[in-house]
Amino acid sequence: MPKPAIHFKAMSWPDRLVVFCGVGFGSGLLPKAPGTFGSAFALLFIPLWLWLGFAYSVVAILLMSLVGIYICGQTARVMGVHDDGRIVWDEFAGQSITFLPLIYFGQMNTLWVIAGFALFRLFDVWKPWPIRVIDRQVDGGFGIMLDDLIAGLWAAICILIYLYFILV
Repeated sequence: MPKPAIHFKAMSWPDRLVVFCGVGFGSGLLPKAPGTFGSAFALLFIPLWLWLGFAYSVVAILLMSLVGIYICGQTARVMGVHDDGRIVWDEFAGQSITFLPLIYFGQMNTLWVIAGFALFRLFDVWKPWPIRVIDRQVDGGFGIMLDDLIAGLWAAICILIYLYFILV
């Protein structure tokens, strides 16, 4: 069944702004694999995270996540569909969490970016415990955000474990 169209012209200006953010500045509107494109768009944040450093990146990602609860919930409400695949703000935050160990240990490079992207997408699509439970049982913006935050955390833990064995 086709997804309902998003009619930006019929929205109020604040709703347009929120929905534009919720669909990842347009990255989630691509017809195939919007979550993958949203996650890829989130890679553009890496220079910001590197510039901010670990502690400020944690604060920024926390703020992005808290604001994302509202953005994702409001976007879903306006679109009339819970956790529509086109809502990718949650991918921004989850994908960003993935890279925190690399920022902390100063190990960011192209290979790690590709590995982090692949790990996050794996956990986001596969939805191992508790991601699947949360995805099915937690509603609203909090539920939309939480499953991706945990997918990012799982991916970050995998990177952290690998880095532990390399750096020890």
